[in-house]
Amino acid sequence: MSYDDLAYFAQTWGLIYLMVIFFAVVVYAFLPANKKRFDRAARQPLEKDDRPWR
Repeated sequence: MSYDDLAYFAQTWGLIYLMVIFFAVVVYAFLPANKKRFDRAARQPLEKDDRPWR
């Protein structure tokens, strides 16, 4: 296997792999089932926490 073969493989299948991962993350982020979890995570920094830092 030469460098050109390896570079071609990485450029084609690597791009496809990264695109699949990207779309999977986007679909996960917009699933209606995750709305409550993401809303709670968005509000968490604004909630008052009376516990002292450890």
